[in-house]
Amino acid sequence: MTTALAPTLTLADRCDRCGAQAFIRARLTGGSELLFCAHHGREHLDKLRAIAEEVVDESDRLHETPEAAPQEV
Repeated sequence: MTTALAPTLTLADRCDRCGAQAFIRARLTGGSELLFCAHHGREHLDKLRAIAEEVVDESDRLHETPEAAPQEV
């Protein structure tokens, strides 16, 4: 059985490069972190993996189908 994990990045998390919604978080030594949109995250992913303690990539969420809004009766 596969359990989907809740996203750790929210709509409030913004790319440090351009301000778009962040989908990639890199936690660095010392506790600081860098946030990137999918575009900038992919651009720097290899370098981030080399220097970060942890890299969370939630860019697959871009392909999710949004749930329909409830209809008022």
